[in-house]
Amino acid sequence: MVPKRSSVDEPATSGPPNVAVRAAEKRGYAVPKEQPGRPGRTTSGDSRSGGVLVAGKPPQRPHWRQRISMTLDLIRANPTGRIALKIFIAIAGALVVTIGIALIPLPGPGWLLVIAGLGIWAVEFHWARRLLGFTRRHVQGWTRWVTRQSLVVRAVLGAVGLVFVGTVVWLSLKYSLGIDVVAEAMHYIATH
Repeated sequence: MVPKRSSVDEPATSGPPNVAVRAAEKRGYAVPKEQPGRPGRTTSGDSRSGGVLVAGKPPQRPHWRQRISMTLDLIRANPTGRIALKIFIAIAGALVVTIGIALIPLPGPGWLLVIAGLGIWAVEFHWARRLLGFTRRHVQGWTRWVTRQSLVVRAVLGAVGLVFVGTVVWLSLKYSLGIDVVAEAMHYIATH
């Protein structure tokens, strides 16, 4: 016969129960219980069960990334939270990508915003994670190739980039604001 517990009895595990962690584990998510180097958290010598022991020292992620990862795991533990997170990530990523695409022809951080939007989508969508990895590999390959080139080749690439940016600025000003900088400059040179 199992004796009944009274409300005075101490719980079997130390520390407050965490409903969200239990729900995440129940649905198959591996929620880490250990947070090394943080006071008040369980460690490998603690009496709680379920901690993960790792042979050797794993690479440490920054504290804020651990916090975000844990929060996302807890949100995903709830079916409503999982759907709401997917919808929020989809809308936020689409907004950033749309603004980035609109800014591509203008001088400024157009491509950077498109890549940032892909990064937002990569939190929840596997296809975006693969596309972001593909983009990162090619940008790093391009920069490695450029740094291996001679100074003359890098100067030519810089000049081509400046001509391209200048052309984009000129066309943007001409067709969006109606200001033809080249015609104004020619008029100024002719009159002075």
